[in-house]
Amino acid sequence: MRSASLFLVFGAVLTLTACGENQTRPGRDPIKDTEPPNLTCVPNLDGRIEASELQAAIGVPASFLVSPAKEKRSVDLKGTSDETGAPIWDFSPDFASDEQAILEASALTDKWYEASFPDGEFAAPADAAATIEGVYRHTEEALYLLGLASVAEEPKNQKTLLVYDAPIALYKFPIEPGKSWFESATVTNGIAFGLPYAGKDSYEVEVDVSGTMELFDYQFTQVHHVRLHVIQTPAVGAASSTRQSQFLFECFGEVVRATSQPDEEDDNFTTAAEVRRLGQ
Repeated sequence: MRSASLFLVFGAVLTLTACGENQTRPGRDPIKDTEPPNLTCVPNLDGRIEASELQAAIGVPASFLVSPAKEKRSVDLKGTSDETGAPIWDFSPDFASDEQAILEASALTDKWYEASFPDGEFAAPADAAATIEGVYRHTEEALYLLGLASVAEEPKNQKTLLVYDAPIALYKFPIEPGKSWFESATVTNGIAFGLPYAGKDSYEVEVDVSGTMELFDYQFTQVHHVRLHVIQTPAVGAASSTRQSQFLFECFGEVVRATSQPDEEDDNFTTAAEVRRLGQ
């Protein structure tokens, strides 16, 4: 079970218009003073991420490079060190096999599972293929995960609806190095890929350190490394676990995610089942 990413992306569109051949150039008015763009969130690099700096931008797409399914990818989660001892993570190499995923948060209105999450505020893709969505509620205290559901109700063998009996505080604000917490919730009368499901999910979260993230298209100078260990214990069958390293930046949210192989024991795993990076 994977957490979903939230992003706030700023952009501008520049439109160019040219004169046709042999046309007389018209007179132009002098340039006017313009107001700067009203950005709702600007990183202040104060060493932590507040609730206001990690909010969903509904309907704003973000582009990610994602390693293909079943391709194992080597990762260095420790990184190197700068002159102050802070880590530098290099996720900049270009991989020809990477695929592009366009992900965005959306309102719950008119979704088939809307009534199952009366306290839900928005949904965001939980997988790179955007077939499963996490349902969230955002407060000044935390970003809560309320459960998961498939985007489509049909076909029946793909229908998924997992509603937690208590919200999971996925991120507690402010996010800053040294904080850690444990959350758990149960699912009863759930549906997972068309089959009945019940079980307990436990989330161990640790904010490790902050440092610099190098990407092919970007450099982020104060990224927070969040470790997530999810343990799923179904009512029938053996328990399984997954580890994630998430790298969060103020106002942008998650810029890199590395997901471990199943039942990985090392926080600093070196082989990832999936790597997701902000980029085109």
